[in-house]
Amino acid sequence: MPLLLNAILYRVLVLCLIASIAFSRPAAAQEAPGLIRDAEIENTIRAYATPLFRIAGLDADFVQIYLVNDPQINAFVAGGQRLFINTGLLLRSQRANQVVGVIAHETGHIAGGHLARSQEALDNATAESIIAFVLGAAAAVVARDGSVAAGAAAAGQSMGLRSLFAYSIGQEERADQAGVGFLDRTNQSARGMLEFFQILEKEEFLLPANQDPYLRTHPLTSSRVEFVAEHVAHAKSSDAPDPPGFDEMHKRMVAKLRGFLLPPGQVMQLYPETDTSLYARYARAIAYHRVPMHDKAMSEMDSLIKERPDDPYFQELKGQILFESGHVRDSVAPYKKAAALLPKEPLLKVELAASELEVEGDKALAADAMVLLREATRVDATNADGWHELGIAEGRNGNIGNAALALAEEAQLIGDRRGAAMHATRAAQLLPRGSAGWLRADDIRRQSKADRENDGD
Repeated sequence: MPLLLNAILYRVLVLCLIASIAFSRPAAAQEAPGLIRDAEIENTIRAYATPLFRIAGLDADFVQIYLVNDPQINAFVAGGQRLFINTGLLLRSQRANQVVGVIAHETGHIAGGHLARSQEALDNATAESIIAFVLGAAAAVVARDGSVAAGAAAAGQSMGLRSLFAYSIGQEERADQAGVGFLDRTNQSARGMLEFFQILEKEEFLLPANQDPYLRTHPLTSSRVEFVAEHVAHAKSSDAPDPPGFDEMHKRMVAKLRGFLLPPGQVMQLYPETDTSLYARYARAIAYHRVPMHDKAMSEMDSLIKERPDDPYFQELKGQILFESGHVRDSVAPYKKAAALLPKEPLLKVELAASELEVEGDKALAADAMVLLREATRVDATNADGWHELGIAEGRNGNIGNAALALAEEAQLIGDRRGAAMHATRAAQLLPRGSAGWLRADDIRRQSKADRENDGD
């Protein structure tokens, strides 16, 4: 997700690319949409964000949070109340308050209605397609590929040309003002926001191709930095401590991201075996698993679980290590404990169900998986993996119509309109006419057909 253009040229690029990339998803993108799901990290970000959302007058449960697997510093709001945060930003953050400061600023954009967007198309775009746009736009800029922009512009004529998230200096200043206000009203310091701006100031001196995209979408000026610095110098909340637990959540989040995303050798340098802290053992367990060094990974996990037996995320990771190491049946127990410890977390239900479905010939586990996945997709209907696993579970339990409907839901989420129409048509043929499932299948079939006709497909 790189190259700083002047504001006018960048806006032109955005206008040209938005239509052709953001609303379609090629098959190749299905393997790497740029998004990652992790219950612990998502819940950490939501814990940071919820007080800010609420004080801003937003429904915290309605704002969707997405983690973008990209090493560059970026965060943005797109397609309505959807907040995207790069893993690169989280990895570069030094403490929780810096991440909170970024979220406060982005909340200012949401509350201020700063996004110039289509009324329906972008709001209804999948998160994966929005990321595909961001990645595609960056690649086109770096390559200076005029054919990409020309093709995108032609495709965009049918929908109109719209900007996605290129904010003006005035909008940035208003988001800063709103953000520090949200921080003050939740008794949190704006010092982290200032520190983040200071990191970005250093980026401004780099060659354009090496700058992070946050600068491109959020123009930074000396007046903005001075405003936040002045606020920090005088605000009563500037020296307020982080809310309880925020620091530990941040350290765990960074350790987990490093463990999964950095080369294992680099993880071991950052967390040598002489470091026996909880965070170091967490990161090493993941790195050992990736090598793979199964015995060492399990040794680290056993030490963590002995210290905190009721930590759902340690149980989850143990289940993942066992599952991915081929010990599928053994993985069910820790996954089940993780789900029991966090009974309202749909991602843990999906992971448990996936492990149960992999145990061959166990009808009881297949039935339990179906129940879990129905609950998970009801709570989080945006999880394509959950719908995929539900399709398998329904099929295993002989519910072929429901299986087809679940696969139609998955296809619609990932932007596979042909697949959505095919599975929805199949579901409508098998489910009782007029039932809730039949009506949903018919809706998906009609929507997929309309979308394809609009695109000239």
